[in-house]
Amino acid sequence: ETRGVKFFDTAPKLNLGNAEFAETLDELLAEADIISLHVPRTAETRGMFGAEQFKKMKKGSLFINAARGEVIVPADLAAALKEGHIRGAAVDVFPVEPKGNGEDVFDTELRNCPNCILSPHIGGSTMEAQRAIGLEVANAFKAYINTGGTTGSVNFPNLELPMKKDAHRILNIHKNEPGVLSKVNNVLGEVGANITGQLLGTDDKVGYVIIDLNAEVSDEVLKRLREMPFNIKTRVLW
Repeated sequence: ETRGVKFFDTAPKLNLGNAEFAETLDELLAEADIISLHVPRTAETRGMFGAEQFKKMKKGSLFINAARGEVIVPADLAAALKEGHIRGAAVDVFPVEPKGNGEDVFDTELRNCPNCILSPHIGGSTMEAQRAIGLEVANAFKAYINTGGTTGSVNFPNLELPMKKDAHRILNIHKNEPGVLSKVNNVLGEVGANITGQLLGTDDKVGYVIIDLNAEVSDEVLKRLREMPFNIKTRVLW
């Protein structure tokens, strides 16, 4: 019987096409014939798949990890494979990645499992991937220069404010301190500018705000914001 695709996320999601959202990870593990991980490496995901999760998987199921090596416990997967509870596995990522030819021997508990396929994580090293990465980086720089958008940034707030006709856009990077947005808006009010669009994002250290105005007061706003003690960099985009 073909049952399609079922997925789990830590945040509630609607069904995606024929992909059905599972209410819990345990529900997914008990039903799925094939489990595939698609998660980043974070403090929350480190070691998220260990003996407990493999035991809850459907007997005879298959397991795939092409996400990050640290999100599973390799020794626990090896044990589940040797016991026959998991019929087979394919792993493309490892806590310590294989080195080059002639260097230290690659060592992992999974090497001794005949029902496990191990492959080097070199997808990003193909000619096609390198070209795609180059285009992605170039487009990211282009978006930031032309619109202030930072979607995809890994060490800066991710923002993307749609462009508005006849608006004047200002970008401000500032220290992440309480009350900054209120002070920015006070400056805008004092110079008589009406905000037609605004988007703020922060991380632990910095904040980033994109502001669209309906009045050409950019020079005055630029001067006032640059004088603020919280300011790191302010730029008039157009």
